[in-house]
Amino acid sequence: MARYTGPKTKISRIFGEPILGNGKYLGKNSNPPGQHGAQRKRKQLGEYALQLREKQKAKYTYGVLEKQFRNLFEEANRRKGVTGEVLIKLLEARLDNTVFRMGIAPSRPAARQLVAHKHVTVNGVVVNVPSYQLKPGDTIGLKDKTAGNTSLTSNIRGKNPKFSWLDWNEKDLKGTFIAYPERESVPENIKEQLIVELYSK
Repeated sequence: MARYTGPKTKISRIFGEPILGNGKYLGKNSNPPGQHGAQRKRKQLGEYALQLREKQKAKYTYGVLEKQFRNLFEEANRRKGVTGEVLIKLLEARLDNTVFRMGIAPSRPAARQLVAHKHVTVNGVVVNVPSYQLKPGDTIGLKDKTAGNTSLTSNIRGKNPKFSWLDWNEKDLKGTFIAYPERESVPENIKEQLIVELYSK
């Protein structure tokens, strides 16, 4: 399964922000990675470099590979609405991202693992595809056997109330993907218009 498994802080230092979650060490060392990172000044990036950087940031944030990302962009381009905003909505509707947003898992990689190991159900059916696209009204839950496993359920922290497009029932350990989120509700610092410009060349 091809995905980034290297040091998270290194990626955060490339972008200068904690895009993979824990930014604990970023304040201590915010220099670019590499042997000469401290001596190398961050140079002014050109238009193409800025666009490419934004695409890479989105890919690392959501844990998506290049081909998957390209397919999502083409799907966003086919749908009605502003392409960049639709792209963010499709990324947010991924099953692994929704499991993370609902607080079932502490991070997106952990959510991906939960899904891949067949612990998560959608509308009562086990789904082990992290990139599965949810639709409004879909119910996400844990398998009965998983729900009884305290080592897994102890990590559940509950949904952040800011995520109004999701509903979570702590008692039943089930949640609902109510609707696609509006762009202003998604907290990720991604300039999606630069990604649209990159793919439009």
